[in-house]
Amino acid sequence: MFGRSKTTNDELLERATTGAREGAKNRPTPKRRDQEAARRQPLVVTDRKAARNTDRAKRREQMAKQRQAMLSGDETHLPARDKGPAKRFIRDYVDARWGVAEFMLPVMLIVLALSFVRQPWAMLIVFTLVYGLIIVAAIDTFLAWRRIKKKLVAKFGESSVQRGDGFYAAMRAFQMRRTRMPRPVVKRGAYPS
Repeated sequence: MFGRSKTTNDELLERATTGAREGAKNRPTPKRRDQEAARRQPLVVTDRKAARNTDRAKRREQMAKQRQAMLSGDETHLPARDKGPAKRFIRDYVDARWGVAEFMLPVMLIVLALSFVRQPWAMLIVFTLVYGLIIVAAIDTFLAWRRIKKKLVAKFGESSVQRGDGFYAAMRAFQMRRTRMPRPVVKRGAYPS
C-alpha cells in the first residue's frame, strides 16, 4: 500500500515472476551519493610508493605501445612528432629515395681507419672525404626537402607544412635506412603520390 517499502523477498519474487526484459538494464539505478563515493579519490595519494609504481607501470606500458608502433608504423600510438599524414608523406618520400646523407656513417668509418695512417696522402683523403661528403650531403638533403615541400603543399595545402618539417626530413635522411624509426614501409623508388 501507500508508504510500504518492499522487502527483499518481495523484490526477489517480483524479479522471478517478471523475468529479465530485453534491452532493459534489469537492475535498480544506484544512488547518486553511492556513485560519487565510489569515484572519489584523494588529491594527494597517501601511499607514494604505490603511486610511483603505478605511474611507472603506466609509463612502461605507454612506451611499449610507442615502441611497437615505431616498429610496425601504427599511427595511433606513434609519438606526436611522427603523427599525421604530412609526416607520413615526408617519411615515405625520404625512405623511397637514395640519398648521399645515408652513406655518411659507413664513409666516416673508412675515414676513421684512414686517420690512423700518418701519411700526408692519407690526411688529404680524410680531409677531402669528410668535408666533401658533408657539403654534398647537405646540398642533396636541401634539394630533396625543396622537392618534398613542393609535393607536400600540392597534396595537403600550404597549412600542412609546419615549422620543423625540414629538420625532420633532414634527420631522417641522415640516418641509415635500417636504423630509421618509425621503420620504412615503402620500397626504394616507390615514391608517395
